[in-house]
Amino acid sequence: MFLPGKPDIKWKLAKQLGLRYAIVKAAKNLTGLAEPYNFSALKELKQRFTDAGFSLQALEGDAFDMTRIKLGLPGRDEDIEHYCQLLKNMGRLEIPVFCYNFMAGVGWYRNQTDVLSRGGALTNAYFPSQIEKKELKFTHEKLWDSYSYFIKAVLPTAQKAGVRMGLHPDDPPVPELLGYPRIFISADAFRKAKKIADNPAWGITFCQANFRCMNEDLFKLIPEFKNDIIFAHMRDIESKKGGFFETFHDNGPTDMVQILQLYKDNGIDCLMRPDHAPTMAGEDNSAPGYAITGRLIGASYLKGIMDALGICW
Repeated sequence: MFLPGKPDIKWKLAKQLGLRYAIVKAAKNLTGLAEPYNFSALKELKQRFTDAGFSLQALEGDAFDMTRIKLGLPGRDEDIEHYCQLLKNMGRLEIPVFCYNFMAGVGWYRNQTDVLSRGGALTNAYFPSQIEKKELKFTHEKLWDSYSYFIKAVLPTAQKAGVRMGLHPDDPPVPELLGYPRIFISADAFRKAKKIADNPAWGITFCQANFRCMNEDLFKLIPEFKNDIIFAHMRDIESKKGGFFETFHDNGPTDMVQILQLYKDNGIDCLMRPDHAPTMAGEDNSAPGYAITGRLIGASYLKGIMDALGICW
């Protein structure tokens, strides 16, 4: 379960559900600690989870400001040094996976967060016709150059530390958004990134709804990427208005039973978590997609499928 950096009711509920593994974003504004490239800070963060009965298995998202790295700005080498130190710290603390993205300027994005879903739950949506088109601030080629510079600089350290880096697709996977280019918007982009990286520490965070948005065939991609998938984000979407809205885990168009069977058949042993879910009754909508109840239901649903299929969790 993706949990906040400080213990709260989400931690308690996840533990009561029987979940043993945790994922966290280690940014200092979320943990109240120093930057996670400070070893003592990351050690304390891991200890919080250990004390609560969780094994911290991955960091996810930008652990500190990645602007200069992603935009190729002066000062990126200093930031890359910090990134490498963070990877070394993860290795020392036996945190084996780093889920990262290369969305520059705009991260994961929805332009509506109160779409009515099943039973009046509130869900997220991306409707492109409602978004202002802006002139690109720089080229796609420049962003590819920035990614190549970054990944070649950090992967040797990751490999030595025993950490695998799982690249997350752009969300939504569109060519440009609010004036910023997006490059990880197709399976071909991931094939290109793997060739650039040329290192076994490179991997994929297979956020399956994003690949569905790309009109890719999940049932072909999972076998193709089986050696590279190190983290699976399980969520689903329904097409609408040229875009999409997010569903519960059990009522979207993707057959989760077949998907999990496919993971098993291809021998994929990776981290997996329930991703975005609608905000349900009794919850505020201050963190769209990340309220706890829908994600706990998603975890239970996925656990039930895995039990039926004989997949150990």
